[in-house]
Amino acid sequence: VLMDIIMPIMDGLTAIQKIKNAQPEVEIIALTSILEDDKVFKAIHAGAMGYLMKDTKADALAKAIKGASRGEVQLDPEAAKRLIREVRTPESPEKLTERETEVLRLIAKGLSNKAIAAALVVSEKTVKTHVSNVLSKLRLPSRTQAALYALKEGLVTLDETNMGGQVKA
Repeated sequence: VLMDIIMPIMDGLTAIQKIKNAQPEVEIIALTSILEDDKVFKAIHAGAMGYLMKDTKADALAKAIKGASRGEVQLDPEAAKRLIREVRTPESPEKLTERETEVLRLIAKGLSNKAIAAALVVSEKTVKTHVSNVLSKLRLPSRTQAALYALKEGLVTLDETNMGGQVKA
């Protein structure tokens, strides 16, 4: 199936999903004039075997259709570059809640869980949960890495941390 992304009644991304859900063996190539990262990623995620531009030459399109029928991925060269960049670029860390950001700042200032609990008037167990969430969301292995992250992101200044005299700029 050659499927455009922009259509009047149902958008192509929804149509791709519906076709793949109904008949998973059908191969679909998105054939469109839109080369936007989110459209490329969503089409592939929806089940498209390829993503080609409408200005693809007829012989290249015929070759792509035959390739897709054999299960081969068919991508416009620029779409391929964008997908590769996306795969190579690490995802942004998950957004911290306001409380988790506050805990991160206190970690960066060198406070222990007990001191953070006292400062926030919560239990140490609650602080431990927040610290665990912060490390998990930021994909960091330790409190030290979290403190460095907070410093890098401008959540604290070097003077506010217990690293003030130990780190050379």
